Amino acid sequence: MSEIRSLEAPDIPAIAGMFQRVFRNDKTPPPTTLTDYMRELYLDAPGCDPEIRPLVHVNAEGRISGFVGVNVLPMTLDGRQLRAAICGSLMVEDRETDPMAGARLLKAFLAGPQDLSFSETASEVSTQMWTRLRGIVLPQYSLDWVRVIRPATFALSVASNRIKLARLANPLAHGLDRVHRKRMARGQQRWSAVPDSGTSQANYTVTDIDKAAFANLLPSLTAQFPLRPNWAEEQLAHILHDAVQKPDQGDAIFASVAARTGAIVGAFVYYARSGGIGRVLQILALPGQAGPVIDGLIDHAAARGVAGLRGRTQPALLEAMLGRRIAFVHVASTVVHARDAGILQAFRNSQAFLNGLAGEHWSRLIGGHFD
Repeated sequence: MSEIRSLEAPDIPAIAGMFQRVFRNDKTPPPTTLTDYMRELYLDAPGCDPEIRPLVHVNAEGRISGFVGVNVLPMTLDGRQLRAAICGSLMVEDRETDPMAGARLLKAFLAGPQDLSFSETASEVSTQMWTRLRGIVLPQYSLDWVRVIRPATFALSVASNRIKLARLANPLAHGLDRVHRKRMARGQQRWSAVPDSGTSQANYTVTDIDKAAFANLLPSLTAQFPLRPNWAEEQLAHILHDAVQKPDQGDAIFASVAARTGAIVGAFVYYARSGGIGRVLQILALPGQAGPVIDGLIDHAAARGVAGLRGRTQPALLEAMLGRRIAFVHVASTVVHARDAGILQAFRNSQAFLNGLAGEHWSRLIGGHFD
C-alpha cells in the first residue's frame, strides 16, 4: 500500500534522481551539485518550517515515486501575519501503476497547516488538480510578457535553442539590427524593435545597485500591496544569493530608478546575456510610476546587447505595459488555495505581490546550472 510522508534527508538522492529524469530529461545519475542544492533548498535553507515540509509519495514496493517541493514564505495581509507555502517541483513517476499519486500528493500538501498555498508554474494538468481541490486560477498573474529589442538577434536566439548552427548567423543578425534600430526615432513604439536612441524619459535616472541595496528597497516598493511577503532578513539574503547563480541565463543585474528629485520610484532585477533573451525576475514600481520603470529596464537591457526581454506579469504593471508594444503569452498558471475567503479575495482583487521573488523563479532549479 502506498503512503505519503514528509521528506527526510536520506530521501534527497532519490528526489534528485527523479528531478533529473522528469524535468531535465536526463537518465544519467544526477550531479552531486544538484543533490546538494535540493537538500539545502528543501531542508536546510533559512525559512524552512518543520510543520510545513516537502512531501514524498512512496509506492507499494517501498520506492519513492512522487514528490512535491515546498518552500515557506511569511506574508502579511493588512498587518495579519500569514504562512504561505509555495508548491514547486510536483513530479510523479510510474503513473501507469498509480495514476492518482500526483492528485494525492497535492491534496496532502493543500491540507497542511499553512494559511495559503500557491504555485506560479502550474501546468495544465496541475491546474486542473488545483481547481478540483478548490484552488483558483489567477489569470492576471498567469501571463508571461515579451518585449523584442533586436528583432533579427531575437529570432536567431529562439532558433538556436533548436538548431545550434543558427548561431553562425550572429554577425549578420547584429548588422541588420543596427541598421533597423538607428532608423527609428527616439521613443518610437514598434512591435519589431526598440530605438537605438532609447525610450526612457529624461526625468528619470537608472543606476546599477547591488543585491543588498535592492533588498533594502523592497519594503517601500511593495508597501502598496495589502498582501505581501514579510521576509526575514536571512531568508531574503538567501533568496537573492540563489537568484544570482544562474550563469545559463546571464549576469544578474540589479538597478534602481529615480525621479529628477532623486527619489527612488522603482527597481528591477534581470539576467543579461549579450545576444540572448533576458529573463526579468522582478519589477518594482511605486503607484503611477510603472511606465518610467519599464522604460528604464528596456533601455538598460538594450545597452547591454540583449535581444529581448521576458518576464512574469504583475497586475500593477499591466496598464503601463499595454502601451509599450509588449506581447503576452500563457506558459503556466499561477494558482492559489486558501480556506479563508478574505485571503482569496485579496488575490482576486489583484492586491497581492506575487511571482518572481515571491514565488519560485528565484530558485536555481529554474535556470540554474548543475553539471
